[in-house]
Amino acid sequence: MNTSDFSTLDPAGVDRIRTELRARLDLSSGKLLKSAVGVSDTSYGPEINTQDEGKIKLTIVAPAGEISGETDRLRFNTTNIQPDFSEITYFLTADSPEEFFALIRDGVEKYGIDGDSAEGWISSASADPQMKSDFSITSGTSTGLDVNYDLRYDGSKDVQVVIVHVRPVE
Repeated sequence: MNTSDFSTLDPAGVDRIRTELRARLDLSSGKLLKSAVGVSDTSYGPEINTQDEGKIKLTIVAPAGEISGETDRLRFNTTNIQPDFSEITYFLTADSPEEFFALIRDGVEKYGIDGDSAEGWISSASADPQMKSDFSITSGTSTGLDVNYDLRYDGSKDVQVVIVHVRPVE
């Protein structure tokens, strides 16, 4: 039984994340070690998809602050020979262009994502409401982790997606 405030990624921990719709990960050292989340060094991370249950309230404790969001998909990137996860990926969604732009601006403010690049993209999308775009904004590192917003936008669709990549700073 996990008595820590932090989530584990073993089967019981994944079940707990799905049930409680809450995940709290400790990357305060700049890395997420497999041993710290209850999986073996040869293990691949789980993909947690809660589209049927609701959104997970995700908190990543970083070296300088926290990264947070609500997501229904959480992925962990690694190999079977590394002792840590090289990347955590989660997905933010917005039901309107205005909500999408607010998510982007939130990332600029909270994580140091490049504001000029973000505002340039927002300006283009605002000028062309039916625009389709796959665009990666220059990462921010103000939390001590590399936070990248990879935008998936299609003005003809109801839901827009930001794929958030969180990595150790190289």
